[in-house]
Amino acid sequence: MKKITLILIVALMPTISFAQKEATDAEVAELTKKAVESLKMAFQVPSDIKSYDNVIWKLFPTINMWTFLKLNTRNGMIFQLQYDVQGKNRMESILNPTILAEGKDAIIGRFTLYPTQNSWTFILLDQIDGRAYQVQWSQDEKKRGIVPIVGVSFSYSNQPNTF
Repeated sequence: MKKITLILIVALMPTISFAQKEATDAEVAELTKKAVESLKMAFQVPSDIKSYDNVIWKLFPTINMWTFLKLNTRNGMIFQLQYDVQGKNRMESILNPTILAEGKDAIIGRFTLYPTQNSWTFILLDQIDGRAYQVQWSQDEKKRGIVPIVGVSFSYSNQPNTF
């Protein structure tokens, strides 16, 4: 009896496997198109939300989904901003308390941040005079701060550089 059952199972396996229908290329393409459209709808930004380029404050995402760097684009001040769904770990702490431009020199959009390949480091760039700073953010307060990146001074004369 066991032999007969085993023979029937082995004999019927090809029939069962052929009963499944393979999707055609057109069906796969249609399913892919529907999946892409669903994703586009899920991540679509509402049209009534506006983004401005010429703003005083900008948020820059970090590798930590809960943490952003908040930059004052006029004077270079930076804050580490952390949000939390439950409200226990919300905080804002200062990364750069030094005002790097003031008065008539504090122009909207003067400063911007650039991420680096080091997840904890950004470069703060003064887009007017070229000064650059290394910005370290961290959950550990002792590891936060900024350091000027100093190097050669450039002269803007018409004379070619000789090395």
